[in-house]
Amino acid sequence: MRAMGLYNFGGPEVLQSIDIPERHAVAGEVRIRVQASTVNPTDTTLRKGARAELVRRDPPPYVPGMDVAGVIDEIGAGTQTILAVGDAVMAMVVNRASHGGYSESIVLPADAVVRIPAGKSLIEAATLPMNGLTARQSLDQLALKPGQTLAVTGAAGCYGGYVVQLAKADGLRVVADAAPADEALVRALGADIVVPRGEDVAAQIRKAVPGGVDGLADGSFQSDVAVGAVRDGGSFVSVRGWAGDERGITFHKTSVRDYNHRADLLNRLRQQVEAGQITLRVAATYPAVQAVDAHRRLEAKGTRGRLVLLWQ
Repeated sequence: MRAMGLYNFGGPEVLQSIDIPERHAVAGEVRIRVQASTVNPTDTTLRKGARAELVRRDPPPYVPGMDVAGVIDEIGAGTQTILAVGDAVMAMVVNRASHGGYSESIVLPADAVVRIPAGKSLIEAATLPMNGLTARQSLDQLALKPGQTLAVTGAAGCYGGYVVQLAKADGLRVVADAAPADEALVRALGADIVVPRGEDVAAQIRKAVPGGVDGLADGSFQSDVAVGAVRDGGSFVSVRGWAGDERGITFHKTSVRDYNHRADLLNRLRQQVEAGQITLRVAATYPAVQAVDAHRRLEAKGTRGRLVLLWQ
């Protein structure tokens, strides 16, 4: 079975076409013939070896990829599921060793897989699971109530954009940052107030909300630069694990792997796409064998939406 993986950590050039054993679904599992695999920053982190101490628990090759969409071609005997062979589906992949989304076929727990949104393509659907679930988890951790104010940094990115849209669906008031070129996009995503992006983002947010925001989702990884925007006793969430200790603020660390097996939440995201509450953004597509080029483009920064690898 074809996959795009690596034997040694390094730059984009370490990615190569490899053969890995094909698996069959057993009880509780479904197999997806993958047609689209999304490229995320976490994939470049794995490739560079930033999590090498965890990855090296298993021998290479290592296959990146935490988002897939495709068609079910096998369901394990005895699996209890509403899904059927031939269904177009999407899923988050908790990758380990050669089990990753950059594969033409993958076996996953049935309770991690849902149908794609009606009216959307497999390419579009592949951009939702991991980023959408990450945004959902961040908001669940912050636990703000309707009418409260949330600040979002990195709002033009995929995680930040989903946080903005899901927060609005939850009834929150949203203050988001944006570079001049992204201001229209961030407003279109639903932000109530847009402030300039930069090292003074906390001061800019405080200009708009003098008392400080109730919570902040840090999509641009500005951590100690951004936390000043939060009111005393508020909440701060990071996907990079950063936590401070000041002014009674509660710090949360989002780890989307904790939302594996949450088809219920992913199905809710699907419904929100269908209701127009979530926008799926594809920046470009690449043949899977050009994963090197996709990684280079992502690391050049400035991509709005996700890059997607296509399997033929």
